[in-house]
Order: sequence, then structure tokens, then C-alpha cells
Amino acid sequence: MTPSTTVHSPLRLYGRSGELAILETLLGKLRTGDGGALVLTAPPGLGRTALLRQAAAHYLRGHGGPVLYASAAPTEQRLPYSGLHALLCSAPGPLPLAPDTVLSSGITPGALLGLLRALGAEQPLLVCVDDAHLWDPDSRAALGFAARRLGAGSRVAVVIGAADETAFAGLPALRLGPLDDDAATALLDRLTDGAADVDPVVRSELLREAAGNPRLLAGLAGRLTPGQLAGRTALPYPLPGGESVLDAHAAHLDGLSCDTHTLLLLAAAAEEHEPDGAGSDAALLLRAGARAGLSASHLDRVLFAPAGSAGALQRAGSRVHFSHPLLRRAVLHRAPPGRRRAVHELLAGLLGGGEPDRARLPALVQKACASTGPDAGLAEQLERAATAPRPHGERSAALARAAALSTDDALRAARFTAAAEQARLAGDTGRARAMLARVGPHLAEGAAPYVRGMLALRDGPVADAREALLAAAELLAPHDPRRTLDALFGAAEAAWAMGDAIAYLDAMNRVPVAAADRPTAQYRAGMCAVLAGHPDRGHALLRCCLDSAARAEDAGELLRAGACALVLGEVDAACRAGARALAVVRTRGPEALLPHALEQLAYAELRSGQHARARAHALEGLHAARRTGQRNSAAHLHAVLALAASVEGPAEACAAHADAALTGAGPHGLAQAATLATWAVARADLAAGRPGEAAARLGPLVRPGPGTGHFATRMLAVPCYVEAVVLSGRAHEAGGELAVAVQEFTLWTTRTTDPQVPAQLARCRALLAPAEEAAARYEEALAHHYRAGGDFERARTRLLQGQLLRRLRRTREARGPLRDALVAFERCSARAWAGRAAGELRAAGEAVDARDRSGPGPLAALTPQQQRIARCVAEGATNREVAVRLSVSPRTVDHHLRNVFAALGVRSRTELARLLDRGGGARLQDRDEKKRADL
Repeated sequence: MTPSTTVHSPLRLYGRSGELAILETLLGKLRTGDGGALVLTAPPGLGRTALLRQAAAHYLRGHGGPVLYASAAPTEQRLPYSGLHALLCSAPGPLPLAPDTVLSSGITPGALLGLLRALGAEQPLLVCVDDAHLWDPDSRAALGFAARRLGAGSRVAVVIGAADETAFAGLPALRLGPLDDDAATALLDRLTDGAADVDPVVRSELLREAAGNPRLLAGLAGRLTPGQLAGRTALPYPLPGGESVLDAHAAHLDGLSCDTHTLLLLAAAAEEHEPDGAGSDAALLLRAGARAGLSASHLDRVLFAPAGSAGALQRAGSRVHFSHPLLRRAVLHRAPPGRRRAVHELLAGLLGGGEPDRARLPALVQKACASTGPDAGLAEQLERAATAPRPHGERSAALARAAALSTDDALRAARFTAAAEQARLAGDTGRARAMLARVGPHLAEGAAPYVRGMLALRDGPVADAREALLAAAELLAPHDPRRTLDALFGAAEAAWAMGDAIAYLDAMNRVPVAAADRPTAQYRAGMCAVLAGHPDRGHALLRCCLDSAARAEDAGELLRAGACALVLGEVDAACRAGARALAVVRTRGPEALLPHALEQLAYAELRSGQHARARAHALEGLHAARRTGQRNSAAHLHAVLALAASVEGPAEACAAHADAALTGAGPHGLAQAATLATWAVARADLAAGRPGEAAARLGPLVRPGPGTGHFATRMLAVPCYVEAVVLSGRAHEAGGELAVAVQEFTLWTTRTTDPQVPAQLARCRALLAPAEEAAARYEEALAHHYRAGGDFERARTRLLQGQLLRRLRRTREARGPLRDALVAFERCSARAWAGRAAGELRAAGEAVDARDRSGPGPLAALTPQQQRIARCVAEGATNREVAVRLSVSPRTVDHHLRNVFAALGVRSRTELARLLDRGGGARLQDRDEKKRADL
């Protein structure tokens, strides 16, 4: 047999580097004489065939060896050995056994194994079978038998593509998942020839509809016109182009009985009036099945046993779901139109016979699905019924149906826009954008740019959101005062996130006072006065707004009250308002506000020193932001989590959350998230004893002028900046900037009621004061701390006080403040800070219990001071930098370092770093093993 088998070289594959690497490993073993087998499983359209072709073509190019390649022919599924006959016919030369003999007389599994081994003895052989689940049973059984016995030394590799691994149990299987967003985007760029004019909303809708299925994405994109791709023409509803993928999904159900097909069609149709992913109601399906003439025993078998529907249906409590979303669409697609309409009419009748208010909207949706064309009357009924108290998701689905039934283009656009707004409020960003893509050039009198702007506010460049919302406010002002207010407040929020105070004032000054109620007018006037430099008048107005919120039950009003409290510095009031806002959102919605409510509450809790509670709320908010597609909210929540981790640790968590925040903040212009994330990393540097790095990070944030930190949060970082500059020994060289920062912070102290700020100012003055004055400044700071409460900030002051006393050689006096700091840090779970305090306390001559402060590891034989010096040197610090960190002289560092080298038997800083790295790695491994054991 010669290696002349023809396999067409496939196009480039996207997002399959991992799968290709696994195939390459198998082919690499084959080249060295070892065989093996792999089953590639995936639903239709995910690239099973493309991977098989890639493997075959790669083997031919790289090795030139023979390849047997066959695809299943579904029409031959009942013909015994037809699959093996097709495989053997692909051989490029004569075989010891003629393929026609296999078709006429069959072949035993053992004989097939012997044949493959004989072929492999000549040259390593690759066998590829696509859609093997559609082979005849005899061929499948023989191939599975042979593949299980092809191992080391067999010189034959078998790669099988199948819908699932059921027929090939016992073989290694690799299940393909959907493409990730980056890979799907790259594929769409290739499908559209990299066209720069593909509208972002259209792109988003194509990616959402394809759900990572490359074949479906190609079909959808290929059916759109250039005008539709560019957003100049409205997208059709539903999108065409997925027919071949849906047919392939439906083909898996061809062997089921007629009654089972009827029940599957009922289940698919019953999801039409439900929110995406909600499934269908099992009780409704039982009633519908009985009305359709299905027996009770058959209904029980199919609905309550997965095998009854060949795995197509899955039950979760009272809900029934399809095993794959495309399978539901495939069932509807395959059903004849008349039968599909009859099923929808049956469901509409059942739903319409229930409670009128509760069932009216679902019944109307089912009637709309049964409609044969536009129906203005039914569309109007749907629009009237799509109101509260129905959930926003159901309203969106109903309005979309109403739009599809509309005959007037402007009315259709208005209804699609309303559907988009309801989807946004439901937290379904993807569906909201999909509805907007159907609006086309009709902007529905400002409603469409309003929805676009609100979506961008939570999941897009905030500068774009601001411009869109300002434009929407102008269009909405003549006829929709409520949305006009919301648009202007949204534009102001976008400007705040950008860190642009002037743009914030511009948006707030456009708010029509006549259209606002009293608390809203007070909020607007108060915020404008504060940012315009009139804090006294602004604070009085904001306090009135905060007082009014005591009776508020609206989530938006409560969130504004929380913002008032934060600007005033009344952090406890901010926590109370945030907790009430969260309760309202949880109870009444909308779901879209949940990440923002959790973010504001978590930030208020951070400001009040409740780091553990802030972390819990921020984590919940992060999950909600991901679920609702709000990347801007996710970036802000990552920043809050980074700040919490800068207190509680570990440092790795702080760095990871800060990186995530900065990654999201950069492209979308989120200055506030970037400022908070940078501050968090700098505070973690301080905890780890790296004041120089902390000062370098914080310097650009606290400087006045353009390009600095966020205008509302930069002052919060000044105390850390002062501490970092002083501890790094750079107070003299940063004198001018330092003085300006402290002067600004002093002014800000007079404008906020945050109880911790006076103590932080006194601490800054203590750090900058001569030694003889510093003690009194620290006592002043502590007096403020005791009035304000809160362990963390007080512990930081006690730590610095103890460091000063130790630097002045008053070690006995230093132990008290350092001991207090250690206990307070441990009480508030500030682990990294507790480690720093413990190190200072050891250096002051007091033994400290080393329970889980990472333990000394290889440094157990050293004194506490030697351990601290060794760790600093292992991190790369010079002797002078170590001296600054530990408040000792470089000569002392040099003396201790020589003793460290002698005690540990190392000869260089590099060897010391390696030794500590091995010790730390061992501890991390032990910790990971313990976590796995706990799990």
C-alpha cells in the first residue's frame, strides 16, 4: 500500500490549539511505531470533521504514511459492514482482503485487528473515521474492538469522530466544546474578510446566536447582506442560515417513535413563552401530552427517564430542558409548519384556560408562534400585556413577538427597542443587543440610543456611553421626561467612571429641575455644588437627600442616597443605604441593577473597615456581573476585591484581581477602577515591606493635575503614599510632591465626615515630623482612632509607632504598640500585615508564635532579624534597600547577611534566593495537597 491517499487540506482552525496538540501527540507516537486510539466527540457543527481532516493532512505532509479515511453515509446505516467497506475502499493500493468480500461475507473483529496490524507492519498507518455513530452496528463493533487493542508497538493509530462515545466505551475520548469568544471573533473576521465596517451590535448578535458553533456561525454570516452586516439594514428575525446544523441535530432523533416526536415538539414549543434557558413546565407538558392523545405511561417514560427520549430531554425538578439548546431549535425547525402551528394552538388553549392575569401573556405568545403572518391586532395585544408584574425577560420575549407581527416599520422598530430595554433590565445583555440589531435605521425617537448607552455604561467604553446617553436625552426630552432623567444620570455616571469631573458637571447641569422630584433635585444640586468647589452648600443638600431616602423604596433613589453618603464621608450611612438598595433589587428587581448594588455596598463596607463583608458582597457581585454580561461592573468589583485582598491577603489574590480590574478598565476608560486597583497593589506592597514599589505606584495617583488618579478616590490613597515615601527613605527627594499631597489631604479632611480621616492625617504628620514630635502626633492619631473605631487603621498606626520607637533604640517601649498591632491585625484577618507586625516584634526582642505566618522553613536556625534580612535579600533588595525597610544601617545588614550565609551554607544571594524558593515551593505544595484532601 502506497501513501497516495488524497485528503483535502483543511482551512485554518480557530480555538483548537489544545485539541490539535493532543492529536499531534498521538501522531508523534505513531511515527515512532506506537499506536493508539482517540474518539473525538461533539454535537454537530463544532469542528469534528475539520479536526479529523487536519490530522490526516498533517500526517500525510509530515510523514507521508498511508491514511485510511472514511465518512459515514446515513442511508447505509442498515447495511451490514457498509462502514468498514467504505473505510477499506479508501486504501490507495491493494489489500490482503478485498473490500467487496467484507461487504458480502463480513469480517470478524479479530480479523479486522489482524488486517490493520498487517498494514501497519509495512508503514505506520493512520485510520480516520468521521461520524462513526452513523455506521452500521457491525462495523462500529468491529472497529471499537480493534481500536481497543492497538497500543504500543502496533504501528496503527485510530481517530474516530462521533456524536458521543457510547459505542466506543473504553477508548480515550476528547469532547469538543464551543469556541471561546476570541476564537469565534477571529473566525467571524475571516468569514467577513476582516471587514472593518461590521457593526458591533451585529457582530455581537452573530456571536451570541452561534454560541461558539463554527459551522452555525459560518451559515449565519453567509446569509447576511453587506448592508445588514454594516448595520444599515435591520437584521431578519429570526436569523437565517442555521438550517444545516439544525438538520444535523434533528437527525439524531430520527429513530424515535412518533409519540416521542410529538412530546419533543410540545416541549420545544412550550419554551417559546419562557425566558431563555428556563426550560418548560413539566405539569404543562403532561396536560398537553394528554390533550394530544399520548398515554400516561409514555409521558412518564419520556419525561422522567432520560433514556425515553434518547437523552434529548432532561428534568430538573418541575422544569424540563433539552440537553442542547440547538436540539430544541432543531425540533421546531424539522416539524412541518402545520403540525407546529397545531402544537402552539394547543398550548395557547391550555394556557388561556388558567388564571387570566397570570396566563394571558404566555397564551398570547403561543398564539403569536402559531400565526402564519403579520397580525397587527395580536401584536397590539402582546404589547399591552407585556407589563408589570410579568418578569422583564418574559416581557422582552413578548415584545419581540409583537415586533415580528408588526406591519409598520416604525412600530416594529419601537417594539424591538422596547424588547431590548426589557432584556437589559432582565440582565440579558446579549439578547438586548440582539433586539437592537433588528431596529435598523429607525431609532424609535431616542429610545434605541438610550438602550445602547445604558448597555455601554455597564459593558462598553464609558465615553461612548456618555455621548449616546446625552444624545438620547435630547431626543427623549420632548415626550419622555422619565427616560430623559435616567439618560442624563447615566451620562453623569459614565463621566464619573471616566474620572472626568467637568463632563460629570455638564451632564448633571442638563438635568431639568422641573422634571425631578425633591430628593432628585437635591442630589443633583448637591453633587454639582461639591464638584464646583462649594462643599458646605453641597453637603447640606446631600444630607437632605440622604435624610429623604429614609422613606425611599426605589432602588435608584437608594443607590443615589448611598452615593451621597460616600461623598459626605458618612460610611455607616452608606452601608445602610447600600444594604436597603440591595434588598429592594433582590425583591423587586431589576436584575440588571444587582451587580451595581453589590458593588456600591461592598465599596461602602471597605470604607467602613468591614473587609470580610465587602469581599463576600463583591464576590457575589462579580458572579452577577459575569452572568449579566456587565464587564465594567466586573472591573469595578475586581478592584474592590483587590482592595480587600490587600488587607486580608494573599498577595497573589490581590495581584490577580488588580490585573483583572486593570485589564477591563483600560479599553473601557474606567479611571475609578484603575485608581482603586493600583492603590490595592501598592497597599499590598506596603504590607510585604516594599515601600519603594508602593511609592512608585502611588505617586502618579496622588499628584494634582491631569493624568492623575480618579478625582473622587485619589485622596484616599494619600496616607499610603506618605507612609511609602517615608519608609522607603525618599521623603527628601519627594519633598515638594509630598508637601502638596499632604496639604490637599489636610484640606480634604475639613470637607469629609469620614471618621478615619482625622486619624490618618495625624499619622501622616507623625511620619513627617521630627522624632521628638512624632510621638505626640501618633498619640493624637490614636485618640482619633479610638473615637472612630476600626481595627485595621488603628493597627497600622500602632505598627508605625512601634517601628519609630524601635528605630530610636527604645525596643522595650516598642513592644507594646507592636503587640497591639499584631493582635488587631489578626482580629481583622489582615494576614500579611500581621506577618509584618510579627517581624517587627521579633526584631524588638519578643518571641512570637509563628502559627501560619508561613513559618521560617529553611530559615529556622536564624534569628528573627536574620530571617527578615534573608527574605528581603532573596526578593532582590540591595543592602541599602533592606536597611531602609527594616530601619537599620547598611552596616548592620551586611553583618547579619554574612552570618546568614554561614549558617545556611550558601555563598551568594542567588543561592539564598533558590534555597528560600525551594522552601516556599514545598510549603505551597503542602498547602495545595491539604486543600485537595479537604475537598
